[in-house]
Amino acid sequence: MAEPYRLRLREMPESERPRERLRDYGASSLSNAELIAILLGTGSRDENVLALATRIVSKHGGLNGLARLNVAELCAEHGLGIAKAAQLSAALELGLRLASTHPEERVIVRSPRDVAGLLMTEMSLLSQESLRVVLLTTKNQVIRVAEVYHGNVSSALVRPAEVYREAVRENCPQIIVVHNHPSGDPTPSRDDIKVTAGLVQAGADLEIELLDHIVLGQGTWVSMKEKKLGFP
Repeated sequence: MAEPYRLRLREMPESERPRERLRDYGASSLSNAELIAILLGTGSRDENVLALATRIVSKHGGLNGLARLNVAELCAEHGLGIAKAAQLSAALELGLRLASTHPEERVIVRSPRDVAGLLMTEMSLLSQESLRVVLLTTKNQVIRVAEVYHGNVSSALVRPAEVYREAVRENCPQIIVVHNHPSGDPTPSRDDIKVTAGLVQAGADLEIELLDHIVLGQGTWVSMKEKKLGFP
């Protein structure tokens, strides 16, 4: 039986290769997976480096999840040896140190569009639903983004205590909830509306304001606050 054909990075059009995209458009135009692909350099027999990077970013819920892994845990990922794991761990640590040296330069959220721009590229790559919480200061500066659920975001499973856990721990006065629809259609479902209403009430009880619940699709998004879905 013949092995399935796997597209190698050098066989992709130049306009789709991470290194060339960085050269032509700058690092800020690349997704997290593309930046990590450049760090890793090469993939494995089973997948090219972009597929490898996309898989590990999705599996661990983005950069926050990856940053929590030590080198041994990174090495356990298929396609990552000690050299690649060390490179990735060092880069993530540098990012954390840089962020901590200039807290006044944190990203500021002024509108739902800012939140969509912050998470759209990464979350649109996910094949499963993911619910994340954007933790904000009183000045709407992003402290960090925490993934709360991965795989199923329904009213039967989403618990307000889990959603607000990190906000309580960080003493955040306000949050924004974001989740994706892998179908590509960001239209809020009945479950989305029910979840949002419950989170608004829970936030009021905890004195933590839920500023918005944003649903991401494929290149599109919906602000449930703007649509008054789940919000009073």
